[in-house]
Amino acid sequence: MACAVSTDPRPFDLDGRWALAEQVSVRPERFGALLYHFGTRRLSFLKSRTLFHVVTGLSDAGSARRACLAAGVPETQLPAYRTALAALAASDMIRERTP
Repeated sequence: MACAVSTDPRPFDLDGRWALAEQVSVRPERFGALLYHFGTRRLSFLKSRTLFHVVTGLSDAGSARRACLAAGVPETQLPAYRTALAALAASDMIRERTP
């Protein structure tokens, strides 16, 4: 069952191919990073350096799961990273790549 406030009933696909949206700029910070979307004018905070490495590694990885593992995310923490990536997808910071 999807969250009551969710607009997309599908869970985030960790095995899907993802990348930063073209209009998103990333600025690394000590705490993680800032993401700014020039189209929507939204600002997002990545609260860890690991999440920063996951997001910036999405384009080169075969899947979001592989980007997580390459950034050093333990299997036990994948659900938390799935939630974070789902929020970034919902705000159009990251998008599914087409084959």
